[in-house]
Amino acid sequence: MLTSSKALWGGIIFSFLFTGLIWLLRGAIPQVDFLPDTGFEHYYWKLPEPTFWTRATAWSGYLLHQVAMWGLIYYAQKNKAKYTNGLHRFNIIALGVNALFIALHLLQTIFFYDGLAQDVSILSSQGSVILMLVMILLMENQRRGLFFGKKIGFLKESARVARKYHGYIFAWAVIYTFWYHPMESSLGHLLGFIYTFFLMVQGSLMFTRAHLNKWWTFVLEFSVLVHGTLVAVQTNTMWPMFFFGFAALFIVTQMYGLGLNKYWRWGFIASYIAGVLVVYSGRGWENVNEIVRIPVIEYLLVFVLALIIWLIMRIVGLFTGRTSRRLRSRSGSGAAAAGD
Repeated sequence: MLTSSKALWGGIIFSFLFTGLIWLLRGAIPQVDFLPDTGFEHYYWKLPEPTFWTRATAWSGYLLHQVAMWGLIYYAQKNKAKYTNGLHRFNIIALGVNALFIALHLLQTIFFYDGLAQDVSILSSQGSVILMLVMILLMENQRRGLFFGKKIGFLKESARVARKYHGYIFAWAVIYTFWYHPMESSLGHLLGFIYTFFLMVQGSLMFTRAHLNKWWTFVLEFSVLVHGTLVAVQTNTMWPMFFFGFAALFIVTQMYGLGLNKYWRWGFIASYIAGVLVVYSGRGWENVNEIVRIPVIEYLLVFVLALIIWLIMRIVGLFTGRTSRRLRSRSGSGAAAAGD
């Protein structure tokens, strides 16, 4: 019997192997004379002169991939799937669908190159990932707390709604980002693709025990630190902002979901402080504010997201409440008329 744990390891191995395949086929990827950098929102890896087909293949691939995964999530929820150690039929289909579109995207890059980047801002791709990370912080508040193991009680109801619908949001964030980029073989692209492959495996294993594995979900959160830092090292001098910023999320929140004892926790805190002292004694203490930018933004967005969800809940509740009252009123009037 194929268990969800075996499927998870199979998905991880596939992710590494396919990333290696992208690198091996790098010679087949078109060599493009890219346009010069135009500033903050510039994305380098796109054709200077796109055609109908370069756009159509990227957008049709994305939309088919997106609809297929949303359909599987809807099917699983509609049929009230339970968490199991094995695989549901829709898990097997989801793994196959993701593997198929991963292969198609590689072929699309080789023959047409462009991704969605030709038509949408890089901020939309980055924003989709940030939304996913912030939603994870919100959902996990009830299990591990938000600040040093302390749970924020008034986030509970918003977190419940986020857990119910997060599959649709995460599937959009991952698949949209996946099709945003052509399958280039640079280190930044390869790291990004293996991370999105991991996330696709996680989404494919919905309603299984592997989907809830705390160490696996931690790897998915923590991988942002590795990817963000290495890309920053390649492209600019802001790597400490990404390294210490995402590491702060681990220190303040993520490690409290791993069941570590106090000695491990204090060890990580001491290591973090020592790292800051070593790096900024050379970098300059006037730049130390870099380390709080990412965590401050993400924690603020947790409360903003919770508020937005709460407002939507109130609006939906108000509308459905009025509808229910109208139906009861009509039902009562009909009963009275029948009595007359």
